[in-house]
Amino acid sequence: MPRRKAAPSRVDTHLHLSRWWNDLPRTGYRPDLDYTVRGLLAEMDRNGIEYGVIIQLHEAPSVAEGLDEARRSTSEAKGRLLPVTTVDPTQGPDEVHHAIELWDRDPTIRGVKLYPGYQSFYPHDPRVEPILEFAHRRHLPVLIHQGDTLTPGGLVKYARPIEVDEVAVRYRDVPFVLCHLGNPWVHEAAELVYKNENVYADTSGLLAHPSAPLFDRMVAQSRRVVEQAIVTVGRSDRFLYGSDWPLEELQVAVALIESLDLPEADRRKILGENARRLFRLPEGKTGRSGSS
Repeated sequence: MPRRKAAPSRVDTHLHLSRWWNDLPRTGYRPDLDYTVRGLLAEMDRNGIEYGVIIQLHEAPSVAEGLDEARRSTSEAKGRLLPVTTVDPTQGPDEVHHAIELWDRDPTIRGVKLYPGYQSFYPHDPRVEPILEFAHRRHLPVLIHQGDTLTPGGLVKYARPIEVDEVAVRYRDVPFVLCHLGNPWVHEAAELVYKNENVYADTSGLLAHPSAPLFDRMVAQSRRVVEQAIVTVGRSDRFLYGSDWPLEELQVAVALIESLDLPEADRRKILGENARRLFRLPEGKTGRSGSS
């Protein structure tokens, strides 16, 4: 009898693992969460996730400290966690220039994250230009926080998908990822993905804490929202599974994609194939040696 073909491995494109995470007992999906590389890899293994994109937090005291933390995590994970860096462009050109100098010496970086809603700048702000030029030169995706902010001090007017359209047009060879599907401006995010071949969207952070009232209905609503976005675009090849761990349990985030009323081939693309192409990941299993 022929052996059953193994299910394609998954890639979580939106994870956070940092000692600067804000109030983990309250914001993590459960208070006793094992918030370590070992704990994350174990949860990834339980959910068939081979690789994870680990995004540096804007709360890090400096770019250098954030990079050092990311290097330690990725080294401990033996290649299964892919580092994405960040810098605050509102801190001035010297800070951005220094960040780029550090990034140029680090071949492991897999992308750059921007936090406009937290740091009060538009993606098309001239201060962002050197960061986009770096991404262009290194052929790296630029991930942009979109929509709601975890803290009430954020200004969501800076985090609307429409504000990304200008840079997506000017930098056609730079892939842009609209994090959190632009929530609550999901239809706006879908329009950008439809219009611009270099724009992607991830499904991270769509759900509140599991203790929230009406959580089950929120899951059902998120399922409909993701399906509607994909229908708007008419194809699934630029949608990426992401969890926003530790805000969301990986099992819940994966189940959201698995429950989509789409052909299995489309769900496979969202759960891993699209991310493998975007982040230039090798084919074949890693062996998940990082969890032992």
